[in-house]
Amino acid sequence: MLSKARIKLIQSLNLKKHRSELKLFVVEGKKQVTELLTSNYHINCIVATPNWANAFAQDIKNNTELIIVTAEELKKISLLQTPQEVLALVEVLELEFTPEILKEQFTIVLDGIQDPGNMGTIIRIADWYGIKNIVCSNDCVDVLNPKTIQATMGSFARVNVYYTALDELFNNNTLPVYGALMHGESLYQTRISEQGVLLIGNEGKGISNELLPYITNPITIPRVGKAESLNAGIATAIICDARARFLELGN
Repeated sequence: MLSKARIKLIQSLNLKKHRSELKLFVVEGKKQVTELLTSNYHINCIVATPNWANAFAQDIKNNTELIIVTAEELKKISLLQTPQEVLALVEVLELEFTPEILKEQFTIVLDGIQDPGNMGTIIRIADWYGIKNIVCSNDCVDVLNPKTIQATMGSFARVNVYYTALDELFNNNTLPVYGALMHGESLYQTRISEQGVLLIGNEGKGISNELLPYITNPITIPRVGKAESLNAGIATAIICDARARFLELGN
């Protein structure tokens, strides 16, 4: 049975301050929770309809509590407009950034990304292209925001997301830094290396002025039409795809 205290706890995790205090966050949806079952995350509790429980109960670890509820009960506690059979309370993985994380890797660095959907999309893109680490400025949206987790479609379980002061990161970096700008070398004429950093700026303001000097390779996605700018997630996908093509062709 779902107690009133547990209901209050779940609903409180819609706010970052409670996620930070309690070291817990909510994951909802069949795909996302199923991905969690084989991840390094510890699932504190799963709240599910009989349908989901019958299909996946054998995959749940012994130290995870399973609570069976009706669809109506799940709807009352869900942080989504449309609940999807299952909700999990998950313990936060404490990740601390160190400069060594950048070594022998290609890393996406995000400067001031504010939209949870954009953040989730970028995590999903990183997962698609085999990029294991994303580093965020401290003013980026919380990766554990329910909308961000939902937008990742389970990819958050395979991509490490760190938060740190970006000036400190770049002061210790020796790899090429590709900065996505409105003016720079055409992406399609740039040979993006296997190891390096892709810097993506805020949705409205772009890359912070104080970070511009760290960019060694300013790049731009050539504009053919008249749109003013591209969504941060879309820009990230285009650049990652171009890099994958260069690596595949051996350029």
